[in-house]
Amino acid sequence: MDDIKNQVTTSQEHPSTSQCVECGKCGCGDCNTRCNLDSYNWLADVPGGKNDFDIVEVHFKNTRRGYYRNSAHLNLKQGDVVAVEANPGHDIGTVALTGNLVKLQMKRTRLRPDAEILRVFRKAKPADLERFEHAKAKEIDTMIRSRQIAKDLGLEMKIGDVEYQGDGNKAIFYYIADGRVDFRQLIKVLAEVFKIRVEMKQIGARQEAGRIGGIGPCGRPLCCASWMSTFVSVATSAARYQEVSLNPQKLAGQCAKLKCCINFEVDTYVEASKSLPKREIALETKDKTYYHFKTDILKGEMSYSTEKGVPTDLVTISPERVNEVIVLNKQGIKPERLQDSENDAGIKLSAYGDLVGQDSISRFDNAKKKKKKKNRSKPQAGKPAREAAKDSQNSGEGNGKSRAPRDQDRRRFNGVEAANGNRPSNFDSRRKQGKRGFNRNETNRHH
Repeated sequence: MDDIKNQVTTSQEHPSTSQCVECGKCGCGDCNTRCNLDSYNWLADVPGGKNDFDIVEVHFKNTRRGYYRNSAHLNLKQGDVVAVEANPGHDIGTVALTGNLVKLQMKRTRLRPDAEILRVFRKAKPADLERFEHAKAKEIDTMIRSRQIAKDLGLEMKIGDVEYQGDGNKAIFYYIADGRVDFRQLIKVLAEVFKIRVEMKQIGARQEAGRIGGIGPCGRPLCCASWMSTFVSVATSAARYQEVSLNPQKLAGQCAKLKCCINFEVDTYVEASKSLPKREIALETKDKTYYHFKTDILKGEMSYSTEKGVPTDLVTISPERVNEVIVLNKQGIKPERLQDSENDAGIKLSAYGDLVGQDSISRFDNAKKKKKKKNRSKPQAGKPAREAAKDSQNSGEGNGKSRAPRDQDRRRFNGVEAANGNRPSNFDSRRKQGKRGFNRNETNRHH
């Protein structure tokens, strides 16, 4: 614990010669887990590279940066805290880039050639750092009071942050507003209350999200809070190129704007989609007409359906096969199938892999067992099944009921018939009457 306390104290007292306390990488001293002020000099290890450019890039709070001329030819390196010229007074910032890479950075930011470039005064002295820390300590109280003043004036705006200049004579008020705000009266009140020069700077929702920070849906820190310092507009057309569902809840980030990462891969998708056939063309076969449903651009597969916008009889084929079918349709030829022979083999292979039931929804359900009849007799060896069933009926094994009384009656009737030569007539009449009476009684009972 003592080593950690000594490290923190050393970093706060000498931020120019130490790394960030939070991440240990950038030279901003204490970035509060926001390292998007860091820049990597990828030309530093180039052999024979010249490093005679006299302009350096200096970073300040809230991704604010500026370019200053090293007219005193100081030995500056990345991470040094310097005092630079301001209007009026001086400001304190951290050197982010030096050398020829600054020239490329100025070109990327489209800095005008006739723009005024201020100077680097000196490396920050302990007195400069002490004054700067005293000014930074007033930022939170100033922000809270300025919010109340703006509310009293009836302005529809939110002051998100306040940044004091290094000498404490000037402050930048960052605000968010949906529309145009007339803050001239607000500037007068703020200047009278805090006795400083006031500068108002409007920021967007993305800058505000980067200032607050957070975790994105990808599980990583927000790009605007970790490495992004410049923001470009994001359009829904970028999502359409990537075949992304246009769901506002999924496309919007924590700033309630379209996610910046939608623009990261749009160039790759646009380049890959140039070789794909047009999706408006319908494919004609002898049996059906297929319409485009979806496209996997990077995989190179196109799916067609027999109904527009509905996944009916989906068929997935390659773009080459689509071009072949389009050419055949233009010649008036309709193929029998939309797939070719190679694609059919692939479909059969995937269908064979699914025979195991890997894709079945009920594959984890318990299989229903068939109910077996109890005391079902098995055919005896050496006898047909019909004879064995007769024997089991005669012996009373089939359903547990004895057949002996019926057999006795049958033998008795046979004896009477054998003695008289035929059955008695009264026996047949009684049998019929009894059967009819039984049926009549059963019918009445049911009704």
